[in-house]
Amino acid sequence: MPQDFGKLPQPQSVRLIDFDEAKVVPGIVPGTFILIVSGEKPYQNMKVRLSPLVYVQRPEYWGIEVIGMLPGIGLPALAPYTESLPLDSVLGTKGIEVIGATTRETFDVP
Repeated sequence: MPQDFGKLPQPQSVRLIDFDEAKVVPGIVPGTFILIVSGEKPYQNMKVRLSPLVYVQRPEYWGIEVIGMLPGIGLPALAPYTESLPLDSVLGTKGIEVIGATTRETFDVP
């Protein structure tokens, strides 16, 4: 029996984290774009990922969360991060919205 994704339990090892800069740049192939997000993570051993939200229908702005994952015990020390994500299959009708812990930024993408 299929489960309703929205009703599944939330993970405890993953959190939204903030970003300092987000930009959309053209890809190598014409008509493609790449999201690049950078900032400081609160734990040196934290893994940072850009995670697109799940939609039933294509939204105006596709939400992409900046998430931090800790593999066990965190080593508390600020460390820079830069992550990228090709936007080929996660573009809304107008663009994307980057979602951090306290910051959101919207980009119009052709």
